Amino acid sequence: MKTLMTLLFAGVFSFALVACEEGPAERAGERVDEAVEDTRNAIEDACEDATKENC
Repeated sequence: MKTLMTLLFAGVFSFALVACEEGPAERAGERVDEAVEDTRNAIEDACEDATKENC
């Protein structure tokens, strides 16, 4: 799980460095950042739910 999160963040940061300029690339980068954040939150919620069900 930590490896997946590390890879996701590395990809986002790499993309953010490439898409520094304003314009369509920056907007696309922001959308990617939001998608990664939403995915991260969903994964955390799923892990919490799975932990609660097993207790």
